[in-house]
Amino acid sequence: MTRERRLVDHYVAIIRIVLGFIFLWAFADKLFGFGFATPLGQGWLAGVSPTAGYLAKATSGPFVSWFHAMAGSGIIEWLFMLGLLFIGVAFITGAALRPASIFGALMMALIFLSAFPPKVNPFLDDHVVYFFLFLAYGTGEFGHPTSFDLWWKKTAFVKAIPFFG
Repeated sequence: MTRERRLVDHYVAIIRIVLGFIFLWAFADKLFGFGFATPLGQGWLAGVSPTAGYLAKATSGPFVSWFHAMAGSGIIEWLFMLGLLFIGVAFITGAALRPASIFGALMMALIFLSAFPPKVNPFLDDHVVYFFLFLAYGTGEFGHPTSFDLWWKKTAFVKAIPFFG
């Protein structure tokens, strides 16, 4: 392996880990209400829905009624929070990147559609960038230098359910 290839692998691994921390932080902030994106003390553990406010008030565009119907749904809250946690942990560790990438791309597509069209740019926003990053990580073999991926793929769990490999 060339020096340049090793360098690229390390940069790609760093991007993967940073992306994981973005999602793990979003999970923690919504769970505890640290006062950043979620108001202080208004976390899920305090009984405040992590999705209801956004889905009921911040959505717009042609799909608004569909997203309003999801506001306050317990299953949507659980799926959203478990999705943030799973994506964050998978990207930090490098294990189960394929399913985490699928769920991440789906989450980004839904968030993009929830406020379509974007307000700052008529075509793109950061969710589109994340969507394509998830596609790249889900279809490639990236970031192995700092990853548990090779170990993960050898576990009995992944051998029994290859989707998680």
